[in-house]
Formats: sequence, structure tokens, C-alpha cells
Amino acid sequence: MFRALPYKTNQFFFVLIKLSIVIGAFYFIYLKLTTNSDLDFNEFLYFLSENHVFSLKNALFLVFLSVLNWFFEIKKWQILVSSIKKISFSEASKQSLGALTASLFTPNRIGDYGAKALYFTSSYRKRIVLLNLIGNLMQMSITTLFGIVGLYFFILEYNVDIAYFKASRFLIIIAIVSIISFVGLKQKRFKIKGFSIEKLRHFIKNLGLNTITSSFLLSLLRYLVFSFQFYFLLGIFGIEVSYFHAMVAITSMYLLASIIPSIFIFDVIIKGSVAVYIFTTVHVNEFTILSIVLLMWILNFVLPSILGSYYVLTFTPQKNKTA
Repeated sequence: MFRALPYKTNQFFFVLIKLSIVIGAFYFIYLKLTTNSDLDFNEFLYFLSENHVFSLKNALFLVFLSVLNWFFEIKKWQILVSSIKKISFSEASKQSLGALTASLFTPNRIGDYGAKALYFTSSYRKRIVLLNLIGNLMQMSITTLFGIVGLYFFILEYNVDIAYFKASRFLIIIAIVSIISFVGLKQKRFKIKGFSIEKLRHFIKNLGLNTITSSFLLSLLRYLVFSFQFYFLLGIFGIEVSYFHAMVAITSMYLLASIIPSIFIFDVIIKGSVAVYIFTTVHVNEFTILSIVLLMWILNFVLPSILGSYYVLTFTPQKNKTA
């Protein structure tokens, strides 16, 4: 449709789309901060001011952890993409942060896939979507592995009352789905996003052990950074808890929050609800834990998305004639 329009009109619509994405992202951030039924933003700011919970040293360290978090994510994306096309760290930063802003209000950050693909010519886009999926699956694998261990110790430590019949029924459903998926994956004609399973296996195999190992390690380092950041905030707010017991709660929280589908802008609400359940069991004040969850969201998603908005506004699509 856009190709049929005059060049000037095409450019106008393209600028309008970019402005709409940025305005939409900022509007949703504004709504989240000002219309949170669980935590009033003015009370949140007053709470921070009255309790003097942040020194300049603490604030700088928290921002440093957020920068480190995104450094690992961007570096992972650079390594994955470089398996098919060499890109610089600067290019990887533009793609990762720009895609974050563009996907901020899409369900489960699904817009991230399309946004990153637009940075490449059409000949690369299917593979870029697949690389993004692989990167996200690596991060999810780390969350799941740590979360299962953490949840196990959480249940043992705090004698959580579990509806075992419902839990077993849920596990049976998961087992059946897993078996069906495994059988389906064995069929070579089965396809995902236009790729046959045989091609997918070949694609992953061709990534190379170094690429897969490095990406998985960076996913692990990123997880350790934002988990420690949560623990550090607990200390700032005066919550005295050992690192082990804090990590048991934090890893359980991230596991439970990650398996609940959500629109990304409401991710903070879901994590807040799960965090309240987990941490009130550990006897942490509800308002305090909601404040920490909101701060984590501001530090790791709002601030990077503000930088990402610049990359959205300056984005220029790749021409198909240049690979």
C-alpha cells in the first residue's frame, strides 16, 4: 500500500507511525504510573522522600546494575545476529532498545519480534525472528531452572498450602502437551513460522557451539544481575533477609510471573501481585514490596525505553537491494 503512495506522502505516514509508537509508549507508561490501583504514585514518591531510602551512591549503583542488565542483553543479541550478519554493539543497542519501546504495549512483547526484523532486509527477517525466539527461550530457560529450584525450597521453608489435586491435574496437562509436542516435533513436515523442524534443527546446529554457549552464559549473567538488584533494593528498604532466603523468594516470583501471559505494560502489575503473595509469606510489608517491583520496572524498562524512543524516531528501514 505504502509503495503505491508518492514519496513525500510515504515519508509523512512513516514519520507519523514512528511518532505514534513513541507517544503510545509514553502514554501507557504514564497510565501505569498514575492509575495503579495497588500503589498510588504520589504515595510512592512521598514514601521514598520521607524514608530517605536512596543516597546518591545507592542510586548510581542501581542505575549501573540496570545498564549492566541491558549490556548483557544487547551483547547477547549482537552475538546471535552476528551468526548470520555482522553488526556492531552500537547497532545491536539501537535494535534492542528501539524494539523495547515499540513492543512496550504489545502482549508478551510480541512486537519485539517484528520491530527487530524491520532493521534488516527481507532476506534476513525470518532468521532474525528465529534468532530472537532462541534468545528469549534461553532467558526463559534460565528463569525456569532457577525458579523451579527456588520454588522447591520456598515450599519446604514456608510450608505453603498447596491444592495437590489441582497441582497434579495441572502437571498432567503439561505432561500431555509435552508428549504431543514431542511427537509433533518428530514429524519432519511439522512447521513453525514457515520453517520445517528439520530446517530449524539445521539452523540451530549452524549457530555453532560458541554462539549458543556465549548467549546462554549472557542470559545467566543477566538473570543474576536483575535478581541481585531486587535483593539490593530489599536491603535499601530495610528488609533484613539472608541472600539465600531472598533468592528463594525472588526466583520463585520470577518463575510464577513469567508463566502468566500479559500485555507488557501490565507486567509490573502481574509481578506485583505475585511478589505480594510470595513476600508477604516471608513477612515483608505489602507497600514496600510493591514499591520495589515498581522501581525495578522503572529502572529496567521505563528508562531504557526512553532511550529507545530516540532510536524509534531516527529509525530508517533497510532497503531490500542492500543485504
